Amino acid sequence: KASLKAQKNSLTFAQLLDKIAKINPLLRIRFSTSNPQDMGLDVIDIRAKHDNICKYIHLPVQSGSSRLLEVMKRGYNREEYITLIDNIKQRIPDCSISMDMITGFCSETEEDHKETLSLMDYVKYDYGYMFKYSERPNTPAARMEDNIPEETKQRRLAEIIDKQQEHSLFHMKEKLGKTYEVLIESVSKKSDNHFYGRTTYNSAVVFKKGNHRLGDYVMVKIEDCTSATLKGKVI
Repeated sequence: KASLKAQKNSLTFAQLLDKIAKINPLLRIRFSTSNPQDMGLDVIDIRAKHDNICKYIHLPVQSGSSRLLEVMKRGYNREEYITLIDNIKQRIPDCSISMDMITGFCSETEEDHKETLSLMDYVKYDYGYMFKYSERPNTPAARMEDNIPEETKQRRLAEIIDKQQEHSLFHMKEKLGKTYEVLIESVSKKSDNHFYGRTTYNSAVVFKKGNHRLGDYVMVKIEDCTSATLKGKVI
């Protein structure tokens, strides 16, 4: 009986997220990282339903090759990942999406690498965290032969980084001239006279301090950008 009662009172993650979002519509909620297997349509729909849930999802992929994803034992393939991306973009059209990508994993071929680059072109991630594979002790991969030459890993990583910087800059330039609500998080690392904050899309924004304080929400018009940072003024 106790077990049945616990089941009746239990919540799915989507239901929990829905309840949290309703506590205070002015409270910005940032839930970013999820394994692809856990990002169900129920979670996506709740994120689309509430404006105070950040329009940003970090969705690790690691490779664009189904063959290599199976070697990695990721639990999904390229087609399933693309379907998930399509569902997100359909339900939350302006959602920012970022990824983790590993290159040079054991047995990775040039064709596997090309599939990764083509996936990046399909998704056009806003941000990315990209690494070359290095063996970690006591992991299943440690039992595999690390057979990709270091120079090949370096080249493939450089190609992935170059492509992501191109996509990131494209997304940042789209924001020029537009105004966004920014949550002030800290003083800029490069200037004591500037604040650093983030939009609901997880875009980093720097602007002059003025009379504002940490934790304030301010409206910032974007005037300039790099592939990593927006620059603007409070209006």
